[in-house]
Amino acid sequence: MSKKILLLSFLACSLLLGTACSSDNSSPEKEKPKTEPGKGDGDGDGDGEGNGDGDEPAKTGTFNYTTFKDVKVGFGGGLSQSVEGTFTLPTDIEKVQTIKMYVQNPCQNKECDEWDRFANVYVKNKKTNEWYEIGRFITPYWVGSEKLPRGWEFDVTDFKSLLTGDVELKIYTETWLEKGRVYSVDFDYIYGEKAFKYSAVTPLFQYNQSSIDGVPYGTAQTTDLARSIKLPANTELAYFRTTISGWGHATPNDAGGRACAEWCYRTHHIQLDGANTFEHYMGPIGCANNPINNQAPGNWKPDRAGWCPGMVVPPYINNLAGDLKNKTLNFNYKLEPWTANNPEKKAYYAISTFIVIHSNTPITAALVN
Repeated sequence: MSKKILLLSFLACSLLLGTACSSDNSSPEKEKPKTEPGKGDGDGDGDGEGNGDGDEPAKTGTFNYTTFKDVKVGFGGGLSQSVEGTFTLPTDIEKVQTIKMYVQNPCQNKECDEWDRFANVYVKNKKTNEWYEIGRFITPYWVGSEKLPRGWEFDVTDFKSLLTGDVELKIYTETWLEKGRVYSVDFDYIYGEKAFKYSAVTPLFQYNQSSIDGVPYGTAQTTDLARSIKLPANTELAYFRTTISGWGHATPNDAGGRACAEWCYRTHHIQLDGANTFEHYMGPIGCANNPINNQAPGNWKPDRAGWCPGMVVPPYINNLAGDLKNKTLNFNYKLEPWTANNPEKKAYYAISTFIVIHSNTPITAALVN
């Protein structure tokens, strides 16, 4: 091919895509331009690869996939608090090292719901029809996520076994206003050397449908959080993934007027065989240092119990030690003892816990009873 033809091809590519294009089809594709919602790389197989005609990039680098685009959730006016959709994501995922999810929530001119609302994103396990919470966040007061270049970032690699092929996703916000919130969601699939090719994830429980659908706190705990977990024979790595946030203003207040469970600091435990094994401290995570620092006149700076307005609710990751093959785990989740004295004011912990397993050979999900 002549230099003149190469130059003309490069200019045409740049005009079409709005970015520089490589004239060397053999070089790795380090970052894939964003696709249309539900699309992959344009060859129809959704695997993030080329079409097999000699232009397939090496499986390294970052491949981006767009899902929801400017969808609105709300209450009233024909809107719903959640939106669902089906999208095509990669099928060749053995060498996927990391999956990042980004949630954008523009709110120009303060036209969105001005309150800090419980929100999360789910993926459906199509074998069981159960929705798995893959990320939780709290919307900011008055504004959106514009101060974050790509919105809120979540590491959702633990759900890789479900984020492949034709995938059903749901985004929810506990808004009670018609103006609601508007979202766009995209994923980065980062390929590279991976310690384990295969993974699986199983929920132990999910009391996370809204802020008040959680486990009641301060009353006699009747929610059974004990589980028996059977790990497969080829388990090489296993850990718990727990997302938890406190809600409500039950008394008696802690020092400084901190009511439970939104403001009071508590320590909860994962118990294995009756012994406290992992600790979850529901304390400050730095609300005043939030990059979304323009939430006036909202009360966004004071620290809550494990969450902040306008921030991701961070999951706790607890790795299991020892020989895990065919292991049975007697699991329980214990809230720190505390008794409320005002039945009119309720306290809750919205909580989800998963067991995630990895192996270098094909693996089935852990059994949970």
